[in-house]
Amino acid sequence: MNLLTAKNLAHTFEYELFNDVNIELNAQESIAIIGMSGSGKSTLLHLLSTLLTPKKGSILLFGEEISSMNKKRLSSIKRHDLGLIFQSHYLFKGFSAYENLEVAELLSGEKIENDLLESLHIKEPIHQKVTELSGGQQQRVSIARVLTKKPRIIFADEPTGNLDKKTADEVMTLFFNYCNSNNAGMILVTHDNDLAHQCDKVFHLEDKKLKRIK
Repeated sequence: MNLLTAKNLAHTFEYELFNDVNIELNAQESIAIIGMSGSGKSTLLHLLSTLLTPKKGSILLFGEEISSMNKKRLSSIKRHDLGLIFQSHYLFKGFSAYENLEVAELLSGEKIENDLLESLHIKEPIHQKVTELSGGQQQRVSIARVLTKKPRIIFADEPTGNLDKKTADEVMTLFFNYCNSNNAGMILVTHDNDLAHQCDKVFHLEDKKLKRIK
């Protein structure tokens, strides 16, 4: 099942970042995008996840063209079907970790799962204030918040940047298992080649072009 198709994408700020980018994501599939800093990896992820609008090209989510969706439909897809994970966790600092997850529970209608908290090693500190947690714990809470809503596509920008290697590998395994169990897909942006090559497909963004290398 096709989840996302991007055709002939191009984007420009003061200069052209990339052009003629084509990519497809299917259910139970993981894709990694690597490249040098400044090559446009994060911008491409922002386009695919609807945070930005491409200067040229088209993006289809679940068979629907984004540009033809009304605001209500696009808002519904963002709330229920897309999960965005960044290196900066963007948690609500005045809340406890659990209260952050309750926001996702409320918005999505999905339940917080104890198994998820255990697999991310955050069950013990889950009722502490976000500001009392370490950077790695905060990152794992942000991952739990996204997975609680049961997205059909995970968009992850350096999601393990604040984690040690062992925990990073555990988180990647969690992502892969989630995609397989929920018929979902993942697009990952990373500087870590080893991490990238754990994914089913690897693309390199270089010289304004996206090329598949695995």
